Amino acid sequence: MKTYQVNSIGTIRCGAQGTFLCLDKPFIPALLGLEGFSHLQVLWWFSDFDSDPYRTVLQTPQPYKNGPEQMGIFATRSPVRPNPIGLTTVEILHVDAARGLIEIAYIDAHDSSPILDLKPYTPSFDRLNTPRVPAWCAHWPMSLEASETFDWEAEFNF
Repeated sequence: MKTYQVNSIGTIRCGAQGTFLCLDKPFIPALLGLEGFSHLQVLWWFSDFDSDPYRTVLQTPQPYKNGPEQMGIFATRSPVRPNPIGLTTVEILHVDAARGLIEIAYIDAHDSSPILDLKPYTPSFDRLNTPRVPAWCAHWPMSLEASETFDWEAEFNF
């Protein structure tokens, strides 16, 4: 098995003051040109699930209430996976390029989770007009905006 080295570029901070992507000082110049984008794709490390036992799990019993009784990890968004990498599209609220801070609306990561990379969301590459999903999740919202008011708690078995 080939291995790769991945380095954190910063840390996710979630607290009473809001949710922020805090870049390490050497990476602050990489924010140049980010102004004007409304959303980012954040690649981050599920650091709470980075252990050998979690990395060997390839299937899981029914994580979604309407889903199949058994699912492969690659058919889920579970943090338990061979490489605990998270991918979340986030709304940018404010960019403080001088300090290396990006305030975002929300992210499904824990406080102090390492950031691996940031990519601007661009509809020409990232948006699909007619994505296909299995019947068991076809009732889920078709956009990030519609997801805000969806009852996600009713969908999961955890």
